[in-house]
Amino acid sequence: MPKREPSDSRTATGTVPGRAPVHRIRWWTELPLVLLVYGAYSAGRLLARGDVGTAVDHGLAILRAEKALWMNAEHPLNRLFTDHTWIGVPADFWYASLHYVVTPAVLIWVFRSHRVHYRAARSWLLISTFIGLIGFTLFPTCPPRLLEASHGFVDTMAQYSSYGWWGAEASAPRGLGGMTNQYAAMPSLHVGWALWCGVLLWKYGRGPLLRTAAVAYPLITVIVVMGTANHYFFDAVAGAAVMGLGLLLTKPALRCAERLRARYAGVRRVAVDADPTAGSSPIVGGECQTAAGERIPRQRKQSAEAAEQGPRPSDAGDSTPAPAR
Repeated sequence: MPKREPSDSRTATGTVPGRAPVHRIRWWTELPLVLLVYGAYSAGRLLARGDVGTAVDHGLAILRAEKALWMNAEHPLNRLFTDHTWIGVPADFWYASLHYVVTPAVLIWVFRSHRVHYRAARSWLLISTFIGLIGFTLFPTCPPRLLEASHGFVDTMAQYSSYGWWGAEASAPRGLGGMTNQYAAMPSLHVGWALWCGVLLWKYGRGPLLRTAAVAYPLITVIVVMGTANHYFFDAVAGAAVMGLGLLLTKPALRCAERLRARYAGVRRVAVDADPTAGSSPIVGGECQTAAGERIPRQRKQSAEAAEQGPRPSDAGDSTPAPAR
């Protein structure tokens, strides 16, 4: 029975007939890229500190707008988390750790199980993160926990700091609070990254467990960021909006990257055509490289036999048939 060809057959150049070239994605090139972008994001947060007075004014303006629209869910949630340790402590652990664990775990899962969608998922995350960094720079915002006590918020991270590794200053490890920007609150990328994870789990996951996690993770994250007094509700809305904008920009960004890659490949091809001998070396037998004039042993033996037999008709340029032996 003839063997069936795979439906996604690729040519020798790594392309699918009728489609754009397929670029192989390898983890050892992706990992440095993700770490580089995350490092730039962390450094950008520190640089985008802004004026404290301006950040407080922005926070109070958001709080007043929410109260005017009857959307002030932060106060009741914060009182619930403050009064009940069994709710507040897990919420602080959720806020301080899960976005560092779940986000890369989902990215690795997509890379391993749904690699054809990986570039789009990774680009969506990185583009949205950079948009969030712009928001931190242009609109520094004082989170509810850093407002004056008269506004009725309690910093649960400080209240329950003895239960975890974080300190009283921020969700950073104890003693490293000065290495984070506490006014980088608008938009909430805790919510944005959780939404990204939820969309991918819902879209590519199979089974009720992953579908439940896809809905529960971003929803609980929204509740946690407000109950711990780290974000306003509008911060969460802005985080979702940033992810939506990043999603819209992902396809144009990928097309632009493909054009740049094609142009770079074209420049290299022109350079090779202009100097065909650049980087070339004599090759014998496909993989065996030899110096100029050097012959491998079998080649010497074949040359000696050819000399004994005499010149071939084609070598002498004579069309007369060779005499029978």
